[in-house]
Amino acid sequence: MKINYKNNYIQKIGLLALCSGLLVLPACKKSFLDVDPQAQQPALTFWKSQEDATKAVNSIYGNLRSWENTAFPALAIESIAGDDAEKGSSANDASYLNSYDNFTVTSTEGQLQGFWTGQYQNINLCNQVLDNIPAISMDANLKARYIAEAKFVRAYSYFRLVRAFGDVPLRLSVPKDASEFNIPRTPKAQVYAAIEKDLVDAAAVLPQTYTSIDLGRATKGAALALHAKVAMYQQKWADVLNYTNTVMTMGYNLVPNYEQSFRLNNENSVESVFEIQCEIVETIAGSATSQYSQVQGVRGSVGGWGFNNPTATLASAYETGDTRRDATIIFRGETTPQGDAISATGDNPMYNQKSYVPFSLIKTGFPEGAQQNVRVIRFADVLLMNAEAANEQGNPALARTSLNRVRARARGGVAAVLPDITTSDKDALRTAIQKERQVELAMESDRYFDVVRQGRAAAVFGAKGWKANKNEVWPIPSTEIDKSAGVLTQNPGY
Repeated sequence: MKINYKNNYIQKIGLLALCSGLLVLPACKKSFLDVDPQAQQPALTFWKSQEDATKAVNSIYGNLRSWENTAFPALAIESIAGDDAEKGSSANDASYLNSYDNFTVTSTEGQLQGFWTGQYQNINLCNQVLDNIPAISMDANLKARYIAEAKFVRAYSYFRLVRAFGDVPLRLSVPKDASEFNIPRTPKAQVYAAIEKDLVDAAAVLPQTYTSIDLGRATKGAALALHAKVAMYQQKWADVLNYTNTVMTMGYNLVPNYEQSFRLNNENSVESVFEIQCEIVETIAGSATSQYSQVQGVRGSVGGWGFNNPTATLASAYETGDTRRDATIIFRGETTPQGDAISATGDNPMYNQKSYVPFSLIKTGFPEGAQQNVRVIRFADVLLMNAEAANEQGNPALARTSLNRVRARARGGVAAVLPDITTSDKDALRTAIQKERQVELAMESDRYFDVVRQGRAAAVFGAKGWKANKNEVWPIPSTEIDKSAGVLTQNPGY
């Protein structure tokens, strides 16, 4: 059972969401809200009780599945830019997304603003919790946990921002007056430091597991794993090794069947470290807000719109016999393991199988696949971070052990394919780990940023138009710069 975030968010919560200097209200249908006036609980009567605290924290999780966080804005910036994904759909549909694939995007393109807005909405909801819950008279342990959950999500959102844009405004509390709205960009080193502090605080408090009613909330393992990834982007290899070693003792494991690990029946599985919770409540029209699967579903069928498609480069990257190829890519003309026949004709030769929801489970009146959770961190990622850190720290034996554990599942039980990596050469092992991240984590919003942080972007993406000293980061949305009257500055080259 997944935590019932959506009812508290859609029916009851009326928190203000901050987007840079603008105050906006979260979108939802008025008929499903039960708090006056104008379906919003007045701020003066909120932040009084434990129930208010619960509603506020639940709203954080609810916003994570928004369009800005999981659909076009996120896919453009975090996926389509890589060599494992391309725009997809028909040639003329949302053609502006091609500018992310060929690195011609300018600061006025709308997905930049959408992504920026989505992250700062998350951050504002977290800051409201962190500013207001401490004063509420409530269960002390629950209060501490709610604060830790908010710090985890704030860290996650700032991580997404800093790796996408570099220096970004660091806001750790809700502005008290207009003079605090317009703040400059903070050097990324300071942003990373704030992220790490939040994650240390969160890991010290969050439980390792939850009962079924709270399944899907941030855990200690999620905080440690995200901290490992944040440290990896800063090449703090000793920290990456320390955090991943700890997570590897916490009971996580790989789901035996790779393809099945992405299906609905394996959400919040033993492999799940953190995933965004999405669900359909059929008795509440408009309750299912996630379009993550819809925008990526098989075009020309009940599956969806056909965006963010696997590339030929990705399809050719798998070794012979690697089960992950057919588990990651739906090929035109195939029949899926769940029995859905994919048309042999159509706009796109391939679709993302990781976001796929079997056609029989599509619910009329809701976005296609709206119940599909978004996998954010899987245990396989932890193992590969561990392998990378161990290799960089001069421990090839551990690196091979963690790497080969991931490869072993991909064999599908056939011993003759995907042999273990045996080299102890640091450079060769590094290359093998990079390759494994490409095929294991394909279409999971890591490939583009992995290649950039590894210093290989010019070689890997140069043919697509990537330029050094510019495309390491995306442009700051022009609207944000305009609103700031020049307080925010643009990234070089844009």
